[in-house]
Amino acid sequence: MSRTYLVTGGAGFIGSHIVSALVERGDAVRVLDNLSTGRRENLEELAADIEFVEGDLLDKDVVAAAVRNVHGIFHEAALASVPRSVEQPLDTHAACVTGTVNLLDQARQAGVSRVVYAASSSSYGNQPHSPKREADLPAPLSPYAASKLAAEYYCQAFSHTYGIETVAIRYFNVFGPGQDPDGSQSRDFTFVANVVHGNLLAMDAASSVSGRVMNVANGRATSLLELLQALNKMLGTNIEPILAPPRIGDVRESLADITLATQLLGYEPIVGFEEGLRRSIAYYRSLIAS
Repeated sequence: MSRTYLVTGGAGFIGSHIVSALVERGDAVRVLDNLSTGRRENLEELAADIEFVEGDLLDKDVVAAAVRNVHGIFHEAALASVPRSVEQPLDTHAACVTGTVNLLDQARQAGVSRVVYAASSSSYGNQPHSPKREADLPAPLSPYAASKLAAEYYCQAFSHTYGIETVAIRYFNVFGPGQDPDGSQSRDFTFVANVVHGNLLAMDAASSVSGRVMNVANGRATSLLELLQALNKMLGTNIEPILAPPRIGDVRESLADITLATQLLGYEPIVGFEEGLRRSIAYYRSLIAS
C-alpha cells in the first residue's frame, strides 16, 4: 500500500537517496528543505514525482503544513558539521535541537505515526572500548555532537510522553554518490545505500522498536591511512598523506556494533566498503566526463 512520507533535509546527500528509494518503491514523497546545505540538483531527476517545500524547521507554520497527512517522517535535516558547530554553536543548536522539537511537536499534533531520526555516532565521543554500543554512556566532544544527542533524547521523550513512535539510528561516516567533497584515526565508513536500507527498515519495523536507538553502519573499522591506500590502488595514484594535529571535536576511533539493529530491524550491510568506494569513484568520474 502506497503511503505519504516527509523527508526533512531531502535535498541533502543522504536525504535525497532516501527520497529516491521511496519513489522507487511507489510511495508519495514530500520534501522539506531550506537549501542552506541541500541542493535542488540532488532531486532534479525526481522533481516530477515529489512535492518540494522550501522552508525551515524553525517556522512552525511551514512545518505544520509539511507534516499534514503524512504517515511517517524521515528526519535528516541538520547542520552536519563539527567545525561549523565549533564556530557557530547557537546556529547548530537551533537547526538540530529547536528544529527537531518543533518537528516532533507538529508531528504529534498531526497524528504522524512514526519519525525516524538521523542520529549521530558523534554522540559516543571517545569510548574506552571498541566497538561502540548503544548502551555506552554518551560523551559528546563538540557542539554538533551535543545537539544531535539532545535531539535524540527529545525523540525518546516524545515517544514516552505523547505516544508518537520514534526510532533513532546513529550514522557512522556515510559516503557515496552525491556527497559534497569537502593517519591513524579510524572510521566505520558506511556506504549510503546501507543507511537508506536501515532507514526503511526502521520506518517499517514493529511498534516495539519505538523509542529505541540503534547503530546503522558497516561494522568494520578502516583507518584513514587504509582509506588512502585503497584510493591509490583504485585510482592508480600515489598520493602521500599529510599528517596534522587532530581537529577540535574530532573522535579518534569510530566503529559500530550493529548487533541491535540486526536483531530488531533485520539490518545487515548490503554494500561493502570496497564496493561502495568503487561506486563512488565511478560516480565522480562520470561527473568529470560529463
